[in-house]
Amino acid sequence: MSASVIDGKAVAASLRDDVKTAVDQLSGQPTLAVVLVGDDPASHVYVRNKIKFTEECGMRSVEHRLDADVSQDMVVEIVRALNADASVDGILVQLPLPKGMDSDAVIAEIDPGKDVDGLTETSAGRLVLGQPGLRPCTPTGCVILAKSALGDLTGKHCVVLGRSILVGKPAALLFLEQNCTVTIAHSRTKNLPEVCREADILVPAVGRPEMVKAEWIKPGACVVDVGINRVPNPKKPGKSKLVGDVDYADAQSVAGPITPVPGGVGPMTIACLLRNTVLAACARRGWDVPEILAI
Repeated sequence: MSASVIDGKAVAASLRDDVKTAVDQLSGQPTLAVVLVGDDPASHVYVRNKIKFTEECGMRSVEHRLDADVSQDMVVEIVRALNADASVDGILVQLPLPKGMDSDAVIAEIDPGKDVDGLTETSAGRLVLGQPGLRPCTPTGCVILAKSALGDLTGKHCVVLGRSILVGKPAALLFLEQNCTVTIAHSRTKNLPEVCREADILVPAVGRPEMVKAEWIKPGACVVDVGINRVPNPKKPGKSKLVGDVDYADAQSVAGPITPVPGGVGPMTIACLLRNTVLAACARRGWDVPEILAI
């Protein structure tokens, strides 16, 4: 068996096209506000891409760039001002925040109606209760990628490897919403390889480089690899490379559809953020949600 590649870049580009089409149908322009604190290079690249794609999709972008030594009170003050700004539909506080800041306390200040990252307690509670709300971007991207490869997910057995509040737990709930049978596995799970091998859809999200081997994968299973790990590049001494939680080369002989790293789940996170911004704008302003954004 030879795996087929799920092209996350192509699926993300298609979703961004759908977002742009949806924006063109609206009677106003959604606005995304980004708060970036500090000088983390990866965060700056990530935010730059978010702003670029926001504007390409026909939405307005607002930036607040702050020095690393800014006080937490100042960050909270900016978030509260954005909450009160009727022209802002979505608020994104770029993580990680500088050392010494309480990220949870800052995120808790975001108006749940503008929580386009889906990280507030209210957003998490609405997901658990099955109520309408903004869902976390990376887990949503995992569902979209799985559907792009398999179509209807009803009845599929999904094993989520990892139980983090950022990916594992919300991913499990989102696959439940798609009528999957879901198992959450983790470091304390007995017979972990055997549990993973039962999955029709395997979603590793543990942050351990190339942990999942071919023998962990059911022949033909869909593998959505959330892991992004930087490791030494043996072909380029002194350089590094990105790998997932799955041993990709090994898994290709067993898996069916599989996401690469990079180029799999990563591009979907920004695309789902843009989708959430439109959904937030529709909910806040009483606009009908364009059908093209349904999952």
